[in-house]
Amino acid sequence: MPIEIPTDLTPEIVPLSWLIGEWEGRGRLGAGDEDSEHFLQHVSFTHNGLPYLQYRAESWLTDDEGTTLRPLTVETGFWALERKQREEDGGPGLIPADIVPVLKSADEVEALRNSDGGFDISVSIAHPGGISELYYGQIKGPQIQLSTDMVMRGSHSKEYTAATRIFGLVDGNLLWRWDVATGKDSSSGSGGLEAHASAILAKVS
Repeated sequence: MPIEIPTDLTPEIVPLSWLIGEWEGRGRLGAGDEDSEHFLQHVSFTHNGLPYLQYRAESWLTDDEGTTLRPLTVETGFWALERKQREEDGGPGLIPADIVPVLKSADEVEALRNSDGGFDISVSIAHPGGISELYYGQIKGPQIQLSTDMVMRGSHSKEYTAATRIFGLVDGNLLWRWDVATGKDSSSGSGGLEAHASAILAKVS
């Protein structure tokens, strides 16, 4: 499926534009072994003229046939190119931007391209249970790699110390994998990261 870039996009989010829309599909918890539980997920990436994408993912536990059993979780956040904030940028809070958008041309965005040929990105994601993640990573064409720089937990949150996520566009579908570290003993040998979930999502709008 060809990637269609909306003509009204803020230049700064054009590298992320293939994510925009509604995605839905099925996945497996853990490493996806034969006894791993199944889930259904609906993901949306939307934009409002500001230099970021708004992200929401809602998931439901299902049986092997895909019948929904009960809600699993919801996460929400923001995806953006990682760059130094300028005086013209909005924030913090409700402080309005002096210029919208701050980067007005493809050439200005192209200047942000990194030495690997991609763009550095930051992603913040909030979860129920008092957990918030800050990821840094890279988007290079239809591939994204993210690693947590920080995980913030509330005083009564479950143990959760780090995570990585990868996303890719393959044959028009959004594939992703999420590995997490919970601070417990790990046999993975990868800094405590263990397979948490993975899914294949098709674009529904």
